[in-house]
Amino acid sequence: MSGFGTNDLTKKDILSYVALGDSFTEGMSDPYPDSDSVPNGRYRGWADRVAEHLADHVGEVRYANLAVRGKLIRQIVDEQLPRAVELSPDLITICAGGNDIIRPGADPDAVAVTFAEAIAELSRTGARIVIFTGFDTNWQPVMRHLRGKIATYNMHLRAVADRYGCDVVDVWSMRILDDARAWNWDRLHLSPEGHRRLALRVCEVLGIPVEGDWNEPWPPAEPRDWRAARQEDLHWAREFLVPWIHRRLTGRSSGDGVAPKRPALEPLRRDG
Repeated sequence: MSGFGTNDLTKKDILSYVALGDSFTEGMSDPYPDSDSVPNGRYRGWADRVAEHLADHVGEVRYANLAVRGKLIRQIVDEQLPRAVELSPDLITICAGGNDIIRPGADPDAVAVTFAEAIAELSRTGARIVIFTGFDTNWQPVMRHLRGKIATYNMHLRAVADRYGCDVVDVWSMRILDDARAWNWDRLHLSPEGHRRLALRVCEVLGIPVEGDWNEPWPPAEPRDWRAARQEDLHWAREFLVPWIHRRLTGRSSGDGVAPKRPALEPLRRDG
C-alpha cells in the first residue's frame, strides 16, 4: 500500500515530490507569465501547480520534475526512474505510455507490462504514488479511433494501482475536459485552464484542501460557423499533424535535446 494516509501529506514539515512523465507532466502549453520564448521558456503545468498547492499547507516543499516532452515509456523508465529512486521522495506522480499508445501498431498490453515494472520499482521507495488514466478521445474526431487501446491500457493501470496501492487520477471520467477550451490549439496538450483544473483534481485525490472546483461548468461558448471550424482543422493539420507524422517517420522526437526542467529536489519558489 501507499506510504501515507489520505491527509498525511499536509502534516509534514518538509515534503519532497518528484514528477515523472512526458509533455503532459512537463506542462506543455502552460507557460509561466515570464516565459518570453516557448519552447525555450519554462512551462508550468498541473504538476507545478500541485506543488504550489502543497506549499500552501506544508512548511517546505522540495520539488523535482523529470518529465520531458515526447518520451516513450521505456525512455521514462530508463532515464527518469533511476533518478526518482535515488531522490527517495515522499510523493511521486507518474504518467507514462501515452506517446506509445497513440503510435500506429502500439500494443497496450505490452506497454502496461513496462509500466507495471516501473511501479514495482518505485513502490520500493515507500513513496505515495499517483498514476493517471488516459484521456477519453471521443470528443476528438482524429483520435477517436484510439479509444479502445486507451481503455484497455486504463484497465491495466487500475490493476497495477490495486496491486501496489497507488492513487489513481481518473482523467478518462473528467467530462469537463471534453471542451475544446481545455486544450491547446494542437489538440494534444492541455491549455492553461485545462492544467489548472487537472491540478485541482489531483489535489482532490491527494486530500489537499484547495480553492476552486475542477468540475465547474464552462461558460457558454461563442458560436462558431462551419467555415471557421474547417479552417481551424486545416491549420491544425498543417502546423501540428504533418510535423508530428514526419517526426515519427524519421525517428525524431520533440524531446530530443530537451533536459528536465527541475532535475533535482529544490525548495519550491511560488514565483515560479
